[in-house]
Amino acid sequence: MLTTIQGTYKNGFIVLDEQPPTNLPVKVLVTFTQDIVADKEIPTTKRVPGFAKGTVIYMSPDFNEPIDDVFNALK
Repeated sequence: MLTTIQGTYKNGFIVLDEQPPTNLPVKVLVTFTQDIVADKEIPTTKRVPGFAKGTVIYMSPDFNEPIDDVFNALK
């Protein structure tokens, strides 16, 4: 027996408008009744290794020193 129940698809879930006539696991077919526009994928460009080499103009002499003072200030 084929049964049709209307529902809404939202955020990855399908919410049915009414309870199906069974509680047993059954296979279902989902048909979207409106044209769906796919999300446009962000075009990716190939990364170039080392493209920013030489762009750091100044680095503090204590750059690699521990920053314990910052952590103590947050306590």
